[in-house]
Amino acid sequence: MKKKQNLTWTVGHSESYKQSPKKMVPATVPGNVNLDWAAATQMPDWKFGTNFEEYRWMEECWWLYEAHLPAVSLNTGEKLFFVAEGIDYEYKILLDGKVLLEHEGMFTSIELPIENNGLLQIWIAPVPKDPTVEKDTRAEAAQSCKPAVSYGWDWHPRLIPIGIWQDAYLEIRPEAYFADVAVEYALSKDLSEAEVYLKADIVGSADVQLTLYDSDNTPVMLMNGKSSAVLKAPKLWWCNGYGDPNLYHYEAILTVGGQEVDKKVGKIGFRTVELVMNEGSWDIPLGSPASRNPVPITVQLNGVPIFAKGSNWVNPEIFTGTITRDTYLPLIQYAKEANFNLLRCWGGSNIDKTSFFEICDELGIMVWQEFPLSCCDYYNSPNYLKVLEQEAQAIIKNLKQHPSIVIWCGGNELFNSWSKMTDQSLALRLLNKLCYELDRGRPFLMTSPLEGMGHGNYLFKYHDGREVYQVMPLAKNTAYTEFGVPSISNIEVCLQAADMADLFPLVDTPITHAHHAFRAWDGDYHSWGCLGTIQGYFGEAADLEDLIYTSQWMQGEGYKCIYEEARRQKPLCSMALNWCYNEPWPTIANNTILNYPSIPKKSFYDVKAACRGALISARIPKFMWDKTDEFNVELWLLNDGMKPIAPGRADVWLELGDERHLIYTWDYDGSDANKNLVGPKVNAKIPFAAIPSQGKWKNGTVHEMKLVIDAGELSSTYRLLYCEV
Repeated sequence: MKKKQNLTWTVGHSESYKQSPKKMVPATVPGNVNLDWAAATQMPDWKFGTNFEEYRWMEECWWLYEAHLPAVSLNTGEKLFFVAEGIDYEYKILLDGKVLLEHEGMFTSIELPIENNGLLQIWIAPVPKDPTVEKDTRAEAAQSCKPAVSYGWDWHPRLIPIGIWQDAYLEIRPEAYFADVAVEYALSKDLSEAEVYLKADIVGSADVQLTLYDSDNTPVMLMNGKSSAVLKAPKLWWCNGYGDPNLYHYEAILTVGGQEVDKKVGKIGFRTVELVMNEGSWDIPLGSPASRNPVPITVQLNGVPIFAKGSNWVNPEIFTGTITRDTYLPLIQYAKEANFNLLRCWGGSNIDKTSFFEICDELGIMVWQEFPLSCCDYYNSPNYLKVLEQEAQAIIKNLKQHPSIVIWCGGNELFNSWSKMTDQSLALRLLNKLCYELDRGRPFLMTSPLEGMGHGNYLFKYHDGREVYQVMPLAKNTAYTEFGVPSISNIEVCLQAADMADLFPLVDTPITHAHHAFRAWDGDYHSWGCLGTIQGYFGEAADLEDLIYTSQWMQGEGYKCIYEEARRQKPLCSMALNWCYNEPWPTIANNTILNYPSIPKKSFYDVKAACRGALISARIPKFMWDKTDEFNVELWLLNDGMKPIAPGRADVWLELGDERHLIYTWDYDGSDANKNLVGPKVNAKIPFAAIPSQGKWKNGTVHEMKLVIDAGELSSTYRLLYCEV
């Protein structure tokens, strides 16, 4: 059997790989040199203030990892290998000064036959930077497969990880062993049976046996020396809200003379997936001559059209070497709790570790997986295309066994004036080709957005004065793959970023700018704190808690408006993914619904309510009301689930302080499974006779007014503003 042996590492830096470091310090593997050096030399916390700028010099250095290989006792026929599952980014591996390998790329694993004893060294080159582009911008990433986000974004500092970010170890292998094992399948058209294929790459001569077990650990299939077999009535893998994410597990056993010499285990989920045209999208007039309709963007899982509700996922830590299953688990559990069924793994970010996809498999969260291209012109240089092909092949082969992955995508925002790529760009043609050759059963998109899909906006109140309430009903997109509403972070997160004296009153300083409360996005001074919008509704905040409370109130209602309006536009619309879900460090203001590292904001619970499988929803025309207004809303029954909704009753109330008035009763008909029901328009005078004696905002003239729809499990609540005039 294979036997793993860990190594003890040290790390240091130098101006050149030909010059030994002056100092070596203990290194954690998996990890990043940035944190190893910071711990050993007592550098300040990179998360606080502008301390991250003190780490900037690290991207210019050569970094040396060293490990002394222990004496290993090998039996007859056994061989020793050095295995590195991911090193970031360009490096040389040496043993006793002899170069064994030179490599570029962080997603391709390395397996090197190696001798006993000696000094193992890994020299990592300075961070790759395209010399033809503007210095110190994210465009420097445009000729590498390194995630562009590390070079700086409107929610991420310029802080670039370096190091052995995946596991690296010695492995003793027997004379015969598995080099690779893949278990694949083809479902019949009626989904009643699956033909299962075993594809085993074996070194040496040996016999193979595959056993497939169901979720109760009962064996349901045995392949002994065969390459395929048929499983009757497989339990299908479903996404959250549509069924159970049924998984089978397998054991592939390699034997020589009846003795087990190697074993591979894994999981498999049976499902079909395709992207189909949204209903009505063929009928959108194009004029003459006709060119290109909206692209297919309805996820059809096991033949069922899914309304994809979810978010944009980014790396949960800046330093990717620190990420473990325990990092991912609470975040993905929250996604399931939020009634999400899809996460878009954004192309500017890192390709996640295997445990991310394993958890998504287990919890029924579909994954839209982008390759590491975002907002740059990844132009057609031979070296870049060579490395991209190598890295993309590794990504596809490593991840394609996961049923949660339902879409491959070339990258983020590549067809526009700032990226300047097209569907003739060789990088995208290459990725399309590789996905077709290696995993043709999954859909592929060149980029996001494409025709019919929408990215933006990222504000509660637009610069032209309109709110999300007025904008969203006029939008007609087949998918909303990015949209945002910002807020101030939870107070405990703000205090990870700055002292209270720097947080209130909240003004533009180097610290608040660095943590994205001001001038975060395209020179927009108000992003992401949006203090002018908050003050316009609520007046000057009394303290930081007041500012956080009101901003998160607006974020939650804004997100609720967008998610519910996208669902009202079904079936022409089939997807709503906010920007974004999480963040990799503590920002003061952002568009997320979870604060770093996995802390729900108030808006998380509003989004959770808006994404329930079924609810009574109100299309609301504005946020602030007064007694001269006629209150008007439009009622809808939204149903994305697999079950019909029975007829029922919904009572509509307005509440202000202790006053509560019934303004409408809707005796609604039922709805079919996965179908919405358009309800009535409600018009009523603002009914309040008295104003609460204590108002919280604008010197007591602005008050919270609730719209409450009482309909049992379908009930909804909306928090609006009532202004005295």
